[in-house]
Amino acid sequence: MDTARIAALLQPFLEPSLSPYQLDQISTYIDLLLHWNARINLTAIRHPEEIVTRHFGESFFLARHLFPKSVASASSVARAPSSANADSAQLPAKSQLSNPCHPERSQAKREAIGSAKSKDPYPAPQVLDIGSGAGFPALPLKLWAPHIHLTLIESNHKKAAFLREVARALTLTNINVIADRAEVLAARPDFPRTQVVTLRAVEHFAAILPHAVTLMAPNATLALLIGAAQIPDLTTLTTVKWHPPIPVPHSNTRVLSIGIHE
Repeated sequence: MDTARIAALLQPFLEPSLSPYQLDQISTYIDLLLHWNARINLTAIRHPEEIVTRHFGESFFLARHLFPKSVASASSVARAPSSANADSAQLPAKSQLSNPCHPERSQAKREAIGSAKSKDPYPAPQVLDIGSGAGFPALPLKLWAPHIHLTLIESNHKKAAFLREVARALTLTNINVIADRAEVLAARPDFPRTQVVTLRAVEHFAAILPHAVTLMAPNATLALLIGAAQIPDLTTLTTVKWHPPIPVPHSNTRVLSIGIHE
C-alpha cells in the first residue's frame, strides 16, 4: 500500500506523523496481514484502507497516549519523556550510558556504570499485550516506541506464528510471543508482572479483566481499546483507578480507557 496514503489515513490519530521508515514497516505489515488472512482468520476487515484506520489508527492512538513522541521515534535513542504531553500517560525510557574506553580506568568506570544502571530511573518499559490476534495494538505500539520490551500472549498457535513472522519481517527486537492463555500465565507465580498491559477486542472481555490485573506490577498501567458499552465492566476492577475515557477519532462508540493499578 502506498505510504503517502497510509500517512494521510493515520493523520487523525497521530500528532506528529510517522517517519518514512515507520510507514514502510506498516506497508509491509499490511501485505503480510492480507497474505496470511487468506489462509487463517486474522481479521474480518479486508480492505487495506479500513485496516489502516481501524487497526493501525486505533493502535497508534493508544500508543501516543502511553508514550510521548519525543521518546518513540524509530530513529532516536530512548530518553526520558518530555513533560509537554500533558494528555499522555507517560512512561519513562531507558537512559544511555557510555562504555569504558581507557584500560587504566576500566574497573572504576565499570563499577560506576554498574552503580548508575542499578539506580537508572528510566528502564525500558515492559509491555504485555493480551489476546494479540493479528497484532493490534501491540505491534504498532512497538513501531511507535521501539525501546519497549514487548510480550504478546496469543493462545492460537497459527496466529502466534503470524506474529513471529511480522516481527521477523519488520526486524523488531525485544519481542516475545507466548502461545498460551492469559489466565494460565496469571495463575503462575513465577510469571513476571509487568509495567504496562494492553487489551483490545478479546473474547470474554469481562472475564479476562481480573487476569489482566493479576499480570500487572504495582503502579502499572492498563490500557484498553473498547466499546463505550463495555465501560461499566471496568467498575469491577476495584484496584484500578481510571482516567476519563478518551473517544477514538472517527468512531462514535470506541474509546481508549487507561487505568493505574494501585
